[in-house]
Amino acid sequence: MSRGPGRVVAGPADSVGAFLGWCVAGAALCLGVLSILTIGPFVLLVALVLCAGMLWRQGFGSSLTGLVSGAAAPLLYVAWLNRGGPGEVCRGDDRALSCTDEWSPWPFIAVAAALLVAGIVLFLRLRRR
Repeated sequence: MSRGPGRVVAGPADSVGAFLGWCVAGAALCLGVLSILTIGPFVLLVALVLCAGMLWRQGFGSSLTGLVSGAAAPLLYVAWLNRGGPGEVCRGDDRALSCTDEWSPWPFIAVAAALLVAGIVLFLRLRRR
């Protein structure tokens, strides 16, 4: 949406609220992919309906980059679940001991940080144009 020569005004598809909405959709899509063998298909269905509704209401805009930033949330959760790794981690109390193999959380943190920063930077750069 432009007003005047060389002047661009951000529309509703370029707002911070729309960006946060797309972040939720991106988190749901990433969670659906990560959990594809359990609840993933149901989460993906809800995420796709959410994306279709947001596209219908807001259309395309710079806030669509929130999909990239939103994908960081489930990856940070996976990193949190593997915070004791890498290797075998045992937890227990007075009556039971449970041991599991955990991955290193650092690759998940690195990818999540890169996605979060990339989505925000893209949003801000596209919003300026």
